Amino acid sequence: MGHIMISAAHKSSGKTTVSIGLCAALAARGHNVRPFKKGPDYIDPLWLGKASGNGCYNLDFYTMQPNEIVTTFAERSSPVDISIIEGNKGLYDGMELDGSNSNAALAKLINAPVVLVIDCQGITRGIAPLLLGYQQFDNEIVIAGVILNKVAGPRHETKLRQAVEHYTNLPVLGAIHRNRELTIEERHLGLVPSNEAGGAERKIESIANLVAAQVDLDAIIEIAANAKPLTAGTQQQPSATMDLRIGVARDAAFGFYYENDLDAMRAAGAEPIFFDTLNDKTLPDVDALFIGGGFPETHMAALETNSEMRSAIHAAIEADMPVYAECGGLMYLSRSLQWQGSTAEMVGAIPADTVMHPRPVGRGYVELEESGQGPWPLTNSDSQPGQFKGHEFHYSALENLPDGLNYAYNVLRGVGIDGTRDGIVYRNLLANYAHLRDTASNRWIGRFIEFVRRCKNSTAT
Repeated sequence: MGHIMISAAHKSSGKTTVSIGLCAALAARGHNVRPFKKGPDYIDPLWLGKASGNGCYNLDFYTMQPNEIVTTFAERSSPVDISIIEGNKGLYDGMELDGSNSNAALAKLINAPVVLVIDCQGITRGIAPLLLGYQQFDNEIVIAGVILNKVAGPRHETKLRQAVEHYTNLPVLGAIHRNRELTIEERHLGLVPSNEAGGAERKIESIANLVAAQVDLDAIIEIAANAKPLTAGTQQQPSATMDLRIGVARDAAFGFYYENDLDAMRAAGAEPIFFDTLNDKTLPDVDALFIGGGFPETHMAALETNSEMRSAIHAAIEADMPVYAECGGLMYLSRSLQWQGSTAEMVGAIPADTVMHPRPVGRGYVELEESGQGPWPLTNSDSQPGQFKGHEFHYSALENLPDGLNYAYNVLRGVGIDGTRDGIVYRNLLANYAHLRDTASNRWIGRFIEFVRRCKNSTAT
């Protein structure tokens, strides 16, 4: 097992594009590649997963304990040839002053050598002190090489290589010249997700060809192979009888799901059954629904047009089918969605209207406390309302909310629905702006599946 981290001096340096290219180029060579992403991101993992052909797993200090990160990484890395971890922001950036949740901290935790992707626009000899500073800032970090990115041309590349080779001991592993083919369309949350990007496969192939032609893939493989192996053991997921089917909305409008959450669903005896809110006219034969995040606003006309699906979901909720929705799913279940001067009718199960705003309404990590009104609450050892962490990123807000709604969570950090509450509860529906992760501190998948099982058994009797 070999592994390597792709990081940078700062965000928007091109590390996501480089990581996508490396995953696809190595997979094209016949290697079994496993991607990982630091932080709570959904969009980059979609691209990395499509590029590698394997699901991408998130490693996040805020929602995971260090031993949990190591175990997750060891489990998901063990069956593959090479693991590529894409950092977020810069190598030493993080929430804490001491760097305890930085990319560098993650690299040390999982013994990952680091390749720095440097945005070389407007810089020549100045790259040398930048790299020297990154090397000296933390001598426990193994910076194994540098990839020069956004290089203007051959003359620029020569100057950069000379400066790096003369002043540092870092190998230049590649020089990627500016090229429109390396650009992925962006939106307010970052890259346009691969599940709705037209021609995503062609884009990935183009990026892979350009990266393979300008980066020393053999050197990347060698660096990864020389990474210090992890000593942590893995934990086998207990097998369960598949007795439930969970309908999961996955299409161009909804695609934000964590791989480990879907794994936990299967381990709990529930098979994810994917359906398309844009094109399917009926729901599949399922016991519950999970409608995750995404960009319903960019597909609101098509969502409105598919009145059959909206009616089917509304009827399922009214018939007490267990339903869980996050962010984009919450927006879809409201009465209407307003964006850029247009309004579209949505499912209407939640008595509120969704309005998109030009700036983020809620952004970043959240901490929630159970109110006791949720359908499958978390409690601590004293059977008191539990607290857990998640994240949110939404430009929308709910308007015209009536009084008297039940909420599953009190917001301790973040915005949620109204600044103090999140998680609207209606019948067996729970819908919130917060994105949850199934981690050791919040095994929400297991509780949700047990709730679904109880509902199914009660109906059967």
